[in-house]
Amino acid sequence: MKGEESVFGLSDILRAISDGMEKPVVIILIILMAASVFMLGRLFAEAVGERRKLRPELPKLLDRLRACESVEEMRSEITCSGLLRRQKALLLELTGHSELTPPMREAMAAQLLDAEEEHWRGIVRLTDLIARLGPMFGLLGTLIPLGPGIIALGNGDTFTLSRSLLTAFDTTVAGLLAAAVAAVISAVRRRWYRRSESELETAAECLLENMKLVGREKDA
Repeated sequence: MKGEESVFGLSDILRAISDGMEKPVVIILIILMAASVFMLGRLFAEAVGERRKLRPELPKLLDRLRACESVEEMRSEITCSGLLRRQKALLLELTGHSELTPPMREAMAAQLLDAEEEHWRGIVRLTDLIARLGPMFGLLGTLIPLGPGIIALGNGDTFTLSRSLLTAFDTTVAGLLAAAVAAVISAVRRRWYRRSESELETAAECLLENMKLVGREKDA
């Protein structure tokens, strides 16, 4: 009897913990859904705004950079280009240290490119995290209401049972929906950022080579 009482006591503790987690789980699911919708809006804004013009702009910028005869002209062309703001900032940073030697400037370019890559990865990690957490909390939201629902079924309380099942279904849908949207955003952004990284590296190499040529012409 004492063993049974201790088991029932532990079960009551677990039941209390589970009941106490229901509202936090629902709140977290709402936050995850809101975050996924916000990130989806940012994705559309970026696609319609900056990314739509990025691909045709890069070849034109490289041609204009080759025709520049001074660092000031290069900076002007970069500022007026249709590149992304962060891409412009990186290229302008490379042109802002005339005292550096070419090897030092190449090392600086590598460091800046690594920092930019880490920035992009950080953005993708956020949606990856939502994609992983959504199903987890959706499953929690599904299982937690089933306890009271089973008890209500044993007592013949169909109203409580129906409410518990409805909560279980709603949380499942919310978790899966947030995860699906976040997974799509991660896939799109990962493709964008791989392309942006390649384009930015190409632009940086071209810029560094042009700066070498300009420096040689000045020395001559």
